[in-house]
Amino acid sequence: MKAVLVLRALGLGDFLTALPALRALGTALPAHRRLLAMPAALAPLARIAGVADEIIDARPLAPLPPLAAPPAVAVNLHGRGPQSHRVLLATRPRRLVAFAHPDVPETAGAPVFRERDHTVQRWCHLLEAYGIAADATRLELLPPGGRLPAAPPAIACGATLIHAGAASGARRWPAERFAAVARAERGAGRRVILTGGADERPLALSIAHAAGLDEAAVFAGRTSVVELTALVAVAGRVVCGDTGVAHLATALRTPSVVLFGPISPALWGPPVDRPWHRALWAGRTGDPHAARLDAGLSMIGVADVLAALEGVVEAAA
Repeated sequence: MKAVLVLRALGLGDFLTALPALRALGTALPAHRRLLAMPAALAPLARIAGVADEIIDARPLAPLPPLAAPPAVAVNLHGRGPQSHRVLLATRPRRLVAFAHPDVPETAGAPVFRERDHTVQRWCHLLEAYGIAADATRLELLPPGGRLPAAPPAIACGATLIHAGAASGARRWPAERFAAVARAERGAGRRVILTGGADERPLALSIAHAAGLDEAAVFAGRTSVVELTALVAVAGRVVCGDTGVAHLATALRTPSVVLFGPISPALWGPPVDRPWHRALWAGRTGDPHAARLDAGLSMIGVADVLAALEGVVEAAA
């Protein structure tokens, strides 16, 4: 059987923003076996989304394991190249779908990477340049029913889910402000839960302590990616930074308030035509990988978040 190999060896948000493109490939190439090179930890979501027949565990820009046969088509949804292009070319595909790069002769005449494109639109535009129709609105993910982590379900259902962590200090809103939001949500009669990775559990516990929450409300460090997805699915609303959880909220249509700092929501934010998602941004850009809190992100106050939360709840209703 012919195969289409897709490279997207990145994180949770990267996978979710590629869903429209991945679905477009499945529609355009129904007779091809779909091989998706991505981190194995995210494989359960690819199966839930129905966008892959086989997952190839992959790390960013690392060589892929040997394939049974060269793919008929290799699609670079990872980046502009040249390194990612060469990872795919090493598999000897008959055809490469990728952005042009002057150091990769095989991409001569290919479409040009556009810096200002929203990441969802970027990959759709790439496919469209090769004659593959792509619908950028196909972002939804079905909730993984019955996969809540071990805890009384009432804690999570309808709760305000706060995800305080982020990949860098530049994108991490201060813990004391998240705690203030949690206290205000409790004061409004809403339950609050906290999520995060294993390395973010101390952060989540400190916020819980400052907000007067029981440790049972802290799910950070004790959820799989499917369990995290289930929590976002049953939550009443989500508050988080520019992280993968923001894209989970979009995919699951859970009302959300997303705090942007060094990167504009025009590049990574939720769809602007969905009023139950609100992106807060001070209009300043910076280094998303910096260790210190971004100056623009620091300009967003607790009152801004609480007002936005009321707005998305009303919009969802």
